[in-house]
Amino acid sequence: MLNVVGKRGWYFLFSALILLPGLISLVMPPGWATGDSGLNPGIDFTSGSVLQVTFDKSVNEQQIQQQMDALGHPEALIQKTGSDSAFIRTMQFREAQGEELSEREIVERHLEETLGLQRAKVDFESVSPIIAGETVRNAILAVAAASVFILGYIWYAFRLVPKPWRYGVSAILALVHDVVFVLGVFSVLGRALNMEVNSMFIVGILIVAGYSVNDTIVVFDRIRENVVRHPDRGLDSTVNVSVMETIGRSLNTSFTTLFVLLAMLLLGGPSIRELLLAVALGAVIGTYSSIFIASQFLVMWDRGELGRFLRMGRRSAAARASGLLSILSR
Repeated sequence: MLNVVGKRGWYFLFSALILLPGLISLVMPPGWATGDSGLNPGIDFTSGSVLQVTFDKSVNEQQIQQQMDALGHPEALIQKTGSDSAFIRTMQFREAQGEELSEREIVERHLEETLGLQRAKVDFESVSPIIAGETVRNAILAVAAASVFILGYIWYAFRLVPKPWRYGVSAILALVHDVVFVLGVFSVLGRALNMEVNSMFIVGILIVAGYSVNDTIVVFDRIRENVVRHPDRGLDSTVNVSVMETIGRSLNTSFTTLFVLLAMLLLGGPSIRELLLAVALGAVIGTYSSIFIASQFLVMWDRGELGRFLRMGRRSAAARASGLLSILSR
């Protein structure tokens, strides 16, 4: 049988390598170092305008986008709500100055002439960055509250195995690992490709968190069964057997999820692109972390390696390197 657990040091090293670029991008100004998010915020997180429009004929997102580009709004996000209706989100429209028409008036007249906009049915509102900020704070609070409940539930569900709270903490650490990875990727893409994040990205992050815990619980549940069934077996052997028994299911679930997400990325509209990309990244990293991170935390904890690694921070750089190499060589 493949010794997955024996290579655990390399898994943590690989995680450090894939997380480091994203963390650097998140911290670099404008980022966490300056009190910013480290992401490239879209109009959902800045001031903007929202139009709910209806046309007298069927139109698609590309037709609306072309007209918004012609009006000087290439950043506009179009979301179809029906064959002849859509949401249009843009940067804040300019108000009328003197005899000059307001930008909203110009946009509505142009869409009426080109696409048959029914101006009497237009709903308009301004988006405040304060509202977006509240959405982000609520999402953070939701993840924090969910983490507490997850820890408590796993602690209770695994009460028949020794030190069940370790399973809950390991699941939360894997969740943080996955969320930070997705945030880092979007931070790098924002700096390199000017990719923006919107409110759908927040939904994607919440889905990633749920997917991460779901994948981890599948592996942990098998570990629990094998610990109860074979109490005399060492935890490292039990974890290795359990991972090998569940790895096929985890990979199959991940692949089928990715196939659906890729199809939606290719065929879906740009309004859900960030959501789909975030969930696709979460599916990949969630599968990886459930097998190679969360379960390995249990082994490191059981063998005392986690405590030794943390105490290495008090030693010299040479001693830290020696300790890390000793873990990698096992």
